[in-house]
Amino acid sequence: MEVLKNKKTLQDFIERQKEMGKRIGFAPTMGALHNGHLSLYEAASKENDLVISSIFVNPTQFNNAEDLEKYPRDINRDILILKNSGFVDAVYIPEVADIYPEKAESSHYDFDGLENEMEGKSRPGHFDGVGTVVEELFRQVQPDNAYFGEKDFQQLAIIKKMVEKKKIPVKITGVPIFRAENGLALSSRNQRLHEERREASKIIYETLEKVNKWFNEFSVTEIKERIQDIFDQQKGMQLEYFLIANEETLQETDFFYKDKNYRAFIVVVVDGVRLIDNMHLD
Repeated sequence: MEVLKNKKTLQDFIERQKEMGKRIGFAPTMGALHNGHLSLYEAASKENDLVISSIFVNPTQFNNAEDLEKYPRDINRDILILKNSGFVDAVYIPEVADIYPEKAESSHYDFDGLENEMEGKSRPGHFDGVGTVVEELFRQVQPDNAYFGEKDFQQLAIIKKMVEKKKIPVKITGVPIFRAENGLALSSRNQRLHEERREASKIIYETLEKVNKWFNEFSVTEIKERIQDIFDQQKGMQLEYFLIANEETLQETDFFYKDKNYRAFIVVVVDGVRLIDNMHLD
């Protein structure tokens, strides 16, 4: 596995691969890698000749400087995980100047309102930061296919919208959420929880499974009341929000229409750690 530590090294590498007609699969990360990330590379390895990872903690998508400072970083561990996976051919680890040559500022995007729902309501500018870094990485890596996890479903929808509106020649594939044995969606943030609290957090997934059953039985209002009751009984957990949204627009719904697809979204704060999850409703 090649480790590409600057833009020039990456460009030379990409040029060689393109000359050989290699089909490139790509999944960007911010490091703190786990099996959820590796599931993206496993999917990419089945559809491409070459798989590239990137590790870059993007400053423009953090609303809080303290969160940026606290974000877990262990580059040597991450490189070893990628190498041992057997799925990744190269990892790009740019410096801030490789992505933002002048100043670390976001471009402004119109994602047709997707950016104003859910996470966008409490994190202004966050998705501009995501769009800026992903667009630049696409420009540099020139992938044929790019892979993003469905755990961050809103981010996935926004990247698809950016690619559509900017006419970027890359196919975006969403990869199903990778879960621990107890159902908890894997996340870099989970590392901040004690094992006992990680186990207790399985109730998030169990609750989504209940919602999938209730979806055909109860109104949205009744489902939300039941969710609130569940988390009112959990010690050390705070339900930040639960909603059911149209999968295409991400707009919250209060009524189910038969010709629409819906997804449940939940955010729970466990001992100060913010855990997000979602599930398609059958």
